[in-house]
Parts: sequence; structure tokens; C-alpha cells
Amino acid sequence: MKKPLIGVLALQGAVQPHKPHIEAAGGEFRAVKTPVQFDEVDGFILPGGESTTMLKLIDNFGLWDSLARNFAEKPVWGICAGCILIAEKVSNPAQKSFGLLPISVERNAYGRQLESHQVEITGYPVSFIRAPVITNTGEGVEVLATHDGDPVWVKKGQAMASTFHAELTLDFPSPMHRAFVEMVKKRA
Repeated sequence: MKKPLIGVLALQGAVQPHKPHIEAAGGEFRAVKTPVQFDEVDGFILPGGESTTMLKLIDNFGLWDSLARNFAEKPVWGICAGCILIAEKVSNPAQKSFGLLPISVERNAYGRQLESHQVEITGYPVSFIRAPVITNTGEGVEVLATHDGDPVWVKKGQAMASTFHAELTLDFPSPMHRAFVEMVKKRA
């Protein structure tokens, strides 16, 4: 059976740290940044980074329509900034998004860089770095994990989001990468 090809959007942010996690979970890693590459992958990870910068690059390079089409057809996992990009509603400040998941997020709600911290989610150490907070989940959204009472890992259909970084922990694969690669395998 062919390994699922997982595309990590490589416009800005934490791209390469996903490679060992994806490979250890049974997938094949590919950094993607063009419509041709988007069409070739079986699922997408939108990495942590800076969501406003990512949006500017998506617009500047005319990638919105190709990404939106692919996101409608394939599994997508948004991490930190990627979570913001796939949320239905974004605040602090408001910005456009792909609206894949019926969640509301508040940008940088865990504080500034100095408030970054590491905790265990489902027994696995993850990092919160200027992370958004999921302030509301819509109908059918499954909350897979919480931190301080807030949802931090959610899923609905082919869309998954986490407000933390699992890729920065050097214990491969993270449970989150394993879950995403399995989601992509089921679809393929």
C-alpha cells in the first residue's frame, strides 16, 4: 500500500520539524507551495508561524483558490497559525480564513512570546507559543484534548486543528501526527 503523501504548506513557519513525525507515523513528507504540488498530496498540514504573513503570501502568490479547492477535498490539520487559517471566526483582530472548522479562535490569547510554555496533552509534551485560544466550538466538533478548560485539539470530518506545536518534541511520531496520518490513510 502506498504511503499517504502529506503536504506541509511551506510559505512560512515550522515546516521541516514535521518530517520525522510524518515519516514515523507511516506517511511521506512533502513541503508544498505551488498549486501543482497542492494537487499531488493526499492531505495538508498548515504549520505554526504567523497567520497574517501566511495570508499575505497566499494572496500575493494567488494561491487562495487552489488551496480552498484542495482543502474541500482532502484532510487538513491546522496547527497554531494554521488553526487560525482554518477557523470559521477569528478575533484579536479579525482576519479572513478558510472557514473549514466551525470554531472561533482568539489570536495570541495565551500571551506574548515570553508566556510560551510546554505542557502534556494526552501524555505527550507540546509547546504553546503565542498560541490562539479556541473560544467556541460549533455543532459536530469533537474536542480531542483541553488545556486549562479550553479546547486545544479538535476535529470535525476531514479537518483537525491544534493550538499547540507537537512537531517540536523530538519523540516521533506525536499522537497528533499519528492521528492525522491515519485520517489521511482512511480517505485515500
